[in-house]
Amino acid sequence: MSKIAVVPGSFDPVTRGHLDVIRRAAGLFDEVHVLVVHNPGKDAMLPISERVNLIQKSLDEEPDVPENITVASWSMGLLVDYCTEVGASVLVKGIRSQIDVAYETPMVLMNRSLANVETIFMLPDPAHAHVSSTLVRQVASLGGDVSPYVPPAVARFLNAARPA
Repeated sequence: MSKIAVVPGSFDPVTRGHLDVIRRAAGLFDEVHVLVVHNPGKDAMLPISERVNLIQKSLDEEPDVPENITVASWSMGLLVDYCTEVGASVLVKGIRSQIDVAYETPMVLMNRSLANVETIFMLPDPAHAHVSSTLVRQVASLGGDVSPYVPPAVARFLNAARPA
């Protein structure tokens, strides 16, 4: 029986920290589904389809990315419904601080209660621990260079979208 994990997130946009967590999760599980989900608590910069595209492009451009990664989106119900549909028993969440742990804990307990899906927290590489998609969006919107924080495909996309 294969172990399938889901790495969910809004990925608006995907960052180097996200890719670090995705890559490490792929080394621990037989299959990893990177799942772009809508977060009603956030104002999205990019449509979900573009986020999926940028994650796939970013993974395609990375060296030595494991082949057990699938990128998808989900908007038809609960996250655990997707887990049930693909046979995943584990969620992998990247966390940067105690604030993230406090935010995620009620969802961890609910997901376990609803569908017996466990959650594993992964810390990003310390070089990326201060980076969030929100900060990347803010820096990019003010004309700053976000290339140290995002994969090249995302940096190219953001630079092309910047008004001249």
